Amino acid sequence: MTELRITAGDFVFDARLEEEKAPMTCAAFRKVMPFSGQIVHVRWSGEGVWIPLGDTDFGVGYENHTTYPSAGQIVLYPGGISETEILLAYGGISFASRMGPLAGNHFITLTSNLDRLMELGNSVLWKGAHDIRFEFA
Repeated sequence: MTELRITAGDFVFDARLEEEKAPMTCAAFRKVMPFSGQIVHVRWSGEGVWIPLGDTDFGVGYENHTTYPSAGQIVLYPGGISETEILLAYGGISFASRMGPLAGNHFITLTSNLDRLMELGNSVLWKGAHDIRFEFA
């Protein structure tokens, strides 16, 4: 189990890589660590924020994939019918794009400050994009 620190705007979360459940996705993500981007609010999925990654290719297929991540779970959609993206659920999610339902690889789980997730989601919704950084703890 590998511990991470995720900073999104003024919010800080501890997290773990789900290496047993999504080993290929975790290995691919390790190669780009530390990882920085911007989160914006989802358009189709419900209560979540995402990092649009265009045609980025992590070289992975589906593993430990879900269309319904729980609050505090982070998934990687490896691309296909929609662009590559990383999604963080902060509430109820039915992962989708304008093309329809999607499934992403659940590869990170937040382990602290889950009570601040809704506040993060609402901040992104009402204030706009926030910087996000993933680094080893």
